[in-house]
Amino acid sequence: MEAMPMAMWVVVMLVVLALAFDFMNGFHDAANSIATVVSTGVLKPHHAVAFAAFFNVVAIFAFELKVAATVGKGIVEPGVVDQHVIFGALVGAIIWNIVTWWYGIPSSSSHALIGGIVGATLAKAGTAPLITAGILKTVAFILVSPAMGFLLGALMMVGVAWLFRRTSPCGWTTGSAGCSWPPPAPTRSATAATTRRRRSASSGCC
Repeated sequence: MEAMPMAMWVVVMLVVLALAFDFMNGFHDAANSIATVVSTGVLKPHHAVAFAAFFNVVAIFAFELKVAATVGKGIVEPGVVDQHVIFGALVGAIIWNIVTWWYGIPSSSSHALIGGIVGATLAKAGTAPLITAGILKTVAFILVSPAMGFLLGALMMVGVAWLFRRTSPCGWTTGSAGCSWPPPAPTRSATAATTRRRRSASSGCC
């Protein structure tokens, strides 16, 4: 009878830790998916949050749960994972996210969780339960993914620049000095001053 309250306490603690990691995941990755478009003025903050939330939900249906499947079954043997491993993985990932956020170090929350699982498994059972192929694939894409993003981003930038090579930037920018679209409407005082200048010019006065 005494084991049930303890088990429930453990479950509640793990759920709270999972929610904390989920919050840190969004908080930590905001610089990648939201801060850039907001700071450049492309989207307003609430639009950027709605944009990111929508595509995060859509991605589940488009790509299924590939990352979750890799984390759950492709890094360590599932049989070795228990509440202790999950606790160590979540705490390690949360601490790593806080440290990298504080010092402005770019990192991935998913990779932080994978590192936490590997570390907790090593502490519990050594290297035997580790799945080498899954770990090597994850490490490889830490290097391949930024290179692919850089290449695709450069190609898209060159393509957009080529498509709009004959277009003046004054027709699209907003809020910049010297050119804006649509052009600002003339104020009443500016219109009156223009009218006076025209009357003076027509009457020969200066």
